[in-house]
Amino acid sequence: MHAQVGDRLVTESNKVGSARREGEIVEVRGEGGAPPYVVRWTDGHEGLVYPGDDAHVVPTPR
Repeated sequence: MHAQVGDRLVTESNKVGSARREGEIVEVRGEGGAPPYVVRWTDGHEGLVYPGDDAHVVPTPR
């Protein structure tokens, strides 16, 4: 997985009836765009994320 600040991180739910989470990557702590990422979720919370198999990065148009 590779990301840049400003990209979106989308985590699909692995539970039936649960919504996916989306947030903006505000910091990349890994080398060369690798995780972990600091993400500001749409609910306003921020956290350090090590994305799993259920997550993908949506690049921001540059």
